[in-house]
Amino acid sequence: MTVPLPASTDPPGISQAEFVRFRDFFYRHTGIRFASNKRYFVDRRLAERLARSGARSLREYLHRLRTDPDSTELQQLVNTMTVNESYFCREAYQFDALVDGALDRVLARRARPDLPLRIWVVPSSTGEEAYSIAMYLLERWPRIDQIDVEIVASDIDTHALDRARAGVYSARSTRLVPAIWKRRYFDPRGRNLQICPDLRASVDFRRLNLMDPVGCAAFRGFDIVFCRNLLIYFDQDSRRRAVDALHDAMNPGGLLFLGHSEALTTLTPRFRPLRIDQVQVYEKPRPEVHP
Repeated sequence: MTVPLPASTDPPGISQAEFVRFRDFFYRHTGIRFASNKRYFVDRRLAERLARSGARSLREYLHRLRTDPDSTELQQLVNTMTVNESYFCREAYQFDALVDGALDRVLARRARPDLPLRIWVVPSSTGEEAYSIAMYLLERWPRIDQIDVEIVASDIDTHALDRARAGVYSARSTRLVPAIWKRRYFDPRGRNLQICPDLRASVDFRRLNLMDPVGCAAFRGFDIVFCRNLLIYFDQDSRRRAVDALHDAMNPGGLLFLGHSEALTTLTPRFRPLRIDQVQVYEKPRPEVHP
């Protein structure tokens, strides 16, 4: 276990003032703000990027990033600084609510029932959540053979997306997957398991920074959104921006699933809270129709 350095201690090579400058730079680009007790984590990973980029100091490194914001180094930095920890069937009670009530509720209220039902998972991390949803639909939702479903999963981390597309997972990551599902949807790969080709093809993995309004504009028309355990990494302003992006991406009547410790109560009045099978979800209200 890594023990964070005290906030008042400057790790070798990076002063507190430099840490603040880097923290503010990273926040502006991602919406994620590192607390002072994350110094050890930040400094260790920054040292890795400085070494790989050849920069002689943090000041030189930040100058490069600011003067060439479209460089691959900025993406490499984001990949290094973001945490991707997930596993299959995590908080499965929400998947139960999805197939036992949420999907049918959305379908019953859609203006265009002939269109595909669209599900968005953000952040995708390394793909476990999106593939879990796909398996739940195939195994637990009776209407899957009648309704076209599209699953899109997005993340800011391109390394995580590459791993998601490859779909290779450890025994620890798949420990909660029922044995019969493993036989149906996974192929052995040495000591690991790989999602079968058909299931991998059923999920469209895309890069997205939720703080980028231009990128978010391409995400529209979703009926179900899973955004679990992302808002906890944002401050209040970034949370509002992220929630607005999610709202704009959803169809009226669409449902938003958050992590168990997350809520929209103090963030926005744009969603209506409701419970489906005792699970808290948030609905994007349909426009009021006046006679």
